[in-house]
Amino acid sequence: MSLSGQIRTRSERVAALGLSPGQWERAWSGLRRRDVLVRVGIAFLAAVAVCVLIRGWDPPFGYQLGYVPQDNITARVEFTKENKEGTEQAKIRAKDRTPNVFRLDPQPLNQLRSSLRTALLQLTGATALDNCDPQLWQDFSPPPSAEPSAEAAAPPATPAVTPEQQFLQFRDAFAGPEKMKQFDEKMNVVFRPYEEDGMLEKIPPEMTEGNKDRIEVVSGKKHTRTKIVRIDDVLIGTAANLQEGLRRHFPLPVAKRLFAWIQPRLRSTLIWDKERSNAAFKEAEERVKPDMFTYAVGNPLAEGGQPLGEDQLQLLRLEYSALMKHRHAREVPQMIVRGTAVTGLAFAGFLLCGVYMRVRQKGPLVGLVRLTVLLVLVAATVALSLVAAERLHAEILPLLLFGMVMAIVYSRELALLLSGLVALIISLGLGLGLREFLLLMGVVTIVILNLGSIRTRTKLIYLGLSAGAVAVLLSIGLTLVEDQPLGWPLLRTAILVGVWTLTAGAFMTALLPFIERAFGVLTDVRLLEYGDVSHPLLQELVRRAPSTYNHSLTVGSIAEAAAESIGARGLLCRVGAYFHDIGKMLKPGYFVENQKPDENRHESLLPAMSTLVIVAHIKDGYDLARQHHLPQPIIDMIAQHHGTTLVKYFYDRAQQQSDPNNGAVDESSFRYPGPKPQTKEAAVLMLADAVESASRTLVDPTPARIESLVRELAERRLDDGQFDESGLTLRELRTIERSLAMSLASIYHGRIKYPDQKTASPGTKGENKEKTAGSLALASDEIRTIKE
Repeated sequence: MSLSGQIRTRSERVAALGLSPGQWERAWSGLRRRDVLVRVGIAFLAAVAVCVLIRGWDPPFGYQLGYVPQDNITARVEFTKENKEGTEQAKIRAKDRTPNVFRLDPQPLNQLRSSLRTALLQLTGATALDNCDPQLWQDFSPPPSAEPSAEAAAPPATPAVTPEQQFLQFRDAFAGPEKMKQFDEKMNVVFRPYEEDGMLEKIPPEMTEGNKDRIEVVSGKKHTRTKIVRIDDVLIGTAANLQEGLRRHFPLPVAKRLFAWIQPRLRSTLIWDKERSNAAFKEAEERVKPDMFTYAVGNPLAEGGQPLGEDQLQLLRLEYSALMKHRHAREVPQMIVRGTAVTGLAFAGFLLCGVYMRVRQKGPLVGLVRLTVLLVLVAATVALSLVAAERLHAEILPLLLFGMVMAIVYSRELALLLSGLVALIISLGLGLGLREFLLLMGVVTIVILNLGSIRTRTKLIYLGLSAGAVAVLLSIGLTLVEDQPLGWPLLRTAILVGVWTLTAGAFMTALLPFIERAFGVLTDVRLLEYGDVSHPLLQELVRRAPSTYNHSLTVGSIAEAAAESIGARGLLCRVGAYFHDIGKMLKPGYFVENQKPDENRHESLLPAMSTLVIVAHIKDGYDLARQHHLPQPIIDMIAQHHGTTLVKYFYDRAQQQSDPNNGAVDESSFRYPGPKPQTKEAAVLMLADAVESASRTLVDPTPARIESLVRELAERRLDDGQFDESGLTLRELRTIERSLAMSLASIYHGRIKYPDQKTASPGTKGENKEKTAGSLALASDEIRTIKE
């Protein structure tokens, strides 16, 4: 239910939002404008995007490692779980059935046959055993163990065959072209199985996987022909199959001598292809169907009172996935209702943040680009938190980074509001309970509230370290409050929260320069860098207009104290004061603090021309600041530190010198172009610049006179409307006056007057008054009549 549905009356709604009736009227009337409706539309699109990111139409998972359920958790829907051990055994069996792959290379066998034919041709050329090469004949001689015994070789009555006769019988079996042709045909038949299946000397020792009985032989130029063969059929070993083939086609004595020559020269024609074998094993494993175990409705998944471990979480996730599939198929209306509710909740949160920003801080609403960037950051934070939670249990890390960025870019109050909304969305997306939500908000709140001004880059690391320690204690405390046992899983979660908090501080330290440039933010760290006196602009100011530089240093000192007294950024005022008069370096001689004694260049100029010269230092300073890429807040302070005040001295002179018949002098021609101060810091700088210049004209700068001078200058600017757009309140203005008066009194404190010390000649009252007015005009760029 929306907030307006819970609170009936309009006054109650206004009170619930913490707004005054006037603020509510301004906010409500703004909703009728077209630009507001466009922003509301962008917020609605962001709410839809957030709903899609967290899958708002589905209920979240809701379980975490170490969580202790009060009751037993049972299956709400039937689902299956893979039996990984059974699947692995099936894959091993499939791999063991898969043969290894060997490539067939017939070249060694062809060379062997060619060498055998050459040897036979040499042998047939010998007419007798004595004419034959002994080594050649020895190669065709079977080993002694292979020679048949006397009883087996021939009947006892048959006489023994002499070596000469054995030679002639073997030679005559191949003598002549016709017999050699028959030999080639018979050898084709004998070697055909080995040419097709190959020969293998031994199994490679690294071939430990796959089928141990069969192999796959690939042949052809592109190795496209495949054949499955038995390993025993291709192993060379004793080559029994080859010996048997020779005996079938040749006489036994001839077959024995041919085998005696061939056997020692047999070489492997099969080469193990490791890559193809591994690919075959992988393919076989992929064909294996997972071994699944089915859980029926009501089967126990986790035991109550026991912390959830990794196995239980995996089982619960499988059950959740099956439940969501069932829901998507049969419960579409419920999904639409829940998705609409989540979108409406996010949209309401964005609207409330928008109302706050419109009333209290309009920065993000000024332009559509800034608003869009803010909403994109919200969506990105939610998405990163979901991913980090699933893989690293680090959902707090993106949230902390988002909160710190918002605090640096805008304000801590807005950062807390937006971080709370993002934490709520993350909790909805992850199904986090009250304890986890409070932990997220607690840690983010600690970090944002202690962020403050960043004057050193190590502050973020120390902040992350201290906040991390607090996060661990907070996590443990919330765990005990929820009656959860403080076991290792929850302790690990608490430690992880502390580690991610420290990591966020380190990440922000590295990202800070990029954030400053991307959002145009001016942090104290960057201000300190620009406030270094070695900056080229300041060095040039020292060289060209040293007195203006000293004036700027003094203004920076008193402006910093005054700004800090009202809670404004004192460092910004100090650095802005260093650069506020850099335009004077282009024409330093026209400003009294840089003139030599008895020198006044304005005496020869008309009042209007003198005004143009004095006023020009604003535009000159603005241009110099942009050329040197100074931050925009400092450039704005240069342009606004005089507002639209009147250069009264030259305006009065123009009136005195004007002809009454020509009409009155145009006052607007003697005013600074502005704009008026748009921030409290610019207003403080305006007043500090004026009072510092005017205080130099006091003859006896007592605290009472300084206080009176500060009050007079502040009142004149207040009456002139210079503070109307700065956001200063009267109370803050009075606080600034007291701080400036105190600072100036400290500068002009009393000193001991030595007996021989002489005071400066006072001159005539009229002369002093004219010199005072002229000096004040040239030094502070305006005229104030100081009555003493």
